[in-house]
Amino acid sequence: MPERMHVYIMTNRPRGTLYIGVTGDLINRIWQHRIHALGGFTDRYNLESLVYLEPHQAPAVAIQREKSLKRWRRNWKIALIEKANPEWRDLWEEICSG
Repeated sequence: MPERMHVYIMTNRPRGTLYIGVTGDLINRIWQHRIHALGGFTDRYNLESLVYLEPHQAPAVAIQREKSLKRWRRNWKIALIEKANPEWRDLWEEICSG
């Protein structure tokens, strides 16, 4: 079982299409999105930028948080991202170096 889980949000541009996911291997999962290794929603909409992430110690908590965020209204999701990342920077370099 992973030591740390992450809930994350990917996009194609600021205030663009959003994808919320959960993973126990953040770097590998985001890399898969970025290189379009797996088909599906993120591939179809070219969602390559990681703009939000939340670490969680307990997998059950992370999974519940992902499900909860997916039910949020779009403007709430945008506000969540902009509170943590107002410039909508791609956090990929940060997670790779940290």
